[in-house]
Amino acid sequence: MDKSENSNEQGLLTVGIYLFNKVELLDFAGPYEVFSVTAELNQYRMFQVFTLSEDGRPIQTINGLKAMVDYSFDNHPPIDLLVIPGGVGTRKEVNNDKVIQWIKQVHKNGHITMSVCSGSILLGKAGLLEDLEAVTHHEVFHLLEKASPRTRINRDKRWIDNDRVMTSAGISAGIDLSLHVVEKLYGADIKKKTVTYMEYGDWKV
Repeated sequence: MDKSENSNEQGLLTVGIYLFNKVELLDFAGPYEVFSVTAELNQYRMFQVFTLSEDGRPIQTINGLKAMVDYSFDNHPPIDLLVIPGGVGTRKEVNNDKVIQWIKQVHKNGHITMSVCSGSILLGKAGLLEDLEAVTHHEVFHLLEKASPRTRINRDKRWIDNDRVMTSAGISAGIDLSLHVVEKLYGADIKKKTVTYMEYGDWKV
């Protein structure tokens, strides 16, 4: 997917990160860090990052951390890049038809939908992974199979890029996928700046 196909006239992509109760903390904090740091290092171009929950109320992560959100389903700006994190809370959200229908609609109108960890189960339930290769947390392969029987689950990859739909393995893998998105949209040099600032992985190499 070419950058010109994704960007508005300013080259700015809106990144909406969906939060819910019992979400895994790093699942959303990792991508938030990658996209917001990339924006900061480039004079706040490229990405505008915000969070939202179904009703706009604060959520509590699986670890007990309470987090405010910026928007609800009813008042958020258009989303170019949708991030669906995972966590134990996905077991409840997968049966929430309002959430599943919202994911379908945002995906239809956006450019990229990506999941982290068990967030893939919500993408599967929304029908976004049919006949596609996907990955998820190693402890929930069976739940993804149940939600989307036609998905080809790869148990070895860290992340998988299906163009408009992307999935990553558990928790910290969301950082890797987010960095891949940065590189795909804006190039290796921009990604390197972000990696170096974050001192992530082999950042000195």
